[in-house]
Amino acid sequence: MTFEQGFLKDCIKRFKAYKELGDKTFEQLQDADFFFRPSPESNSIAIIIQHMYGNMMSRWTNFLTEDGEKPWRKRDAEFESMDCSKADLISFWETGWHTVFTTLESLEPEDLMKTVTIRTEPHLVYDVLLRQLAHYPYHIGQILYIGKIVRDKDWKSLSIPKGGSDAYLQQMQEQHQQKP
Repeated sequence: MTFEQGFLKDCIKRFKAYKELGDKTFEQLQDADFFFRPSPESNSIAIIIQHMYGNMMSRWTNFLTEDGEKPWRKRDAEFESMDCSKADLISFWETGWHTVFTTLESLEPEDLMKTVTIRTEPHLVYDVLLRQLAHYPYHIGQILYIGKIVRDKDWKSLSIPKGGSDAYLQQMQEQHQQKP
């Protein structure tokens, strides 16, 4: 496997891991939880999903051939509350990610050094991947944090729970000792 093939494979793996964190958060939430705003200036999970959907559809549609900021995108509207359901939001989430993964899986190693534009600014493809690997986890972290606020003591940790570091480390050490 070449470095470029490994890079593409690892990018897809990372995107999938971050999507899964969002999925596991959504499983813990009731419909109304998607619209909770910690403060009047804060975004709800619903608004964050709307924004990510708009970004994903714009950036990854015709990725190699069109500017990543499509003329049909209405970015400012992504930050306004919409009248929609949890099912609608999950549909936006899934459609956006489907577009991301379809595009990523279509890329060839030689595409990494091609130039694409976002808002007329040129970027190398590999840099756009890194840029989006920073952007989406940033928002997914916000989603998790709001989910944790809403669920409070009923929140099921998506990583090592508080006070569980030693047990986790021991479990990992035991797993590695069992491998031949």
